[in-house]
Amino acid sequence: MKSSDVSSSVKAVFLDRDGVINVDHGYVSQPADFCFAPGAVEGMRLFQDAGYRLIVITNQSGIARGFYTQQDYELLTTHMQAELARAGVTLSSVYHCPHLPDATVDAYRQDCDCRKPGPGMIQRAVQDHGIDLSQSILVGDKDSDISAGRAAGVRACYLIAADPGTYTREPRADGVFPSLHVAALRLLTPV
Repeated sequence: MKSSDVSSSVKAVFLDRDGVINVDHGYVSQPADFCFAPGAVEGMRLFQDAGYRLIVITNQSGIARGFYTQQDYELLTTHMQAELARAGVTLSSVYHCPHLPDATVDAYRQDCDCRKPGPGMIQRAVQDHGIDLSQSILVGDKDSDISAGRAAGVRACYLIAADPGTYTREPRADGVFPSLHVAALRLLTPV
């Protein structure tokens, strides 16, 4: 029997970074500017405890725009992972897309499939971790996050919005929550 004939039992929560894990101040690139969004750490811990792998998928066009460097991004990612580890949360992987079709920095000027709404980062995570998308979910704060999840075949896609009642744009998410903590509580509590 081929390994592809065996159904994977690895489930994941694909998480956007800015606006879901941390407060989005616009092009966050320095540890001093990074602060966790209310309920983010608690929500990640609940998903982790329920057996989900935590995988970050984040567009980082600030690199392509020349606002910060790849090294700045890596230092901030290391800081985020260390802070989460202190809180008992482990990220399985962090994927980022530094590209932009009209980038200021030539090295990052490209139209790629990893930039959300493209599914490339999710597809790479599936290959790297053997994830079963039919058991997995995505949580983002923009339509491009939802579109990426749909394009990749993620079972369910949810939005974080400060005021869920006012969210009306398409494509429609499977649900809208005010924080990752509330999302985890509602999605993991049996009805």
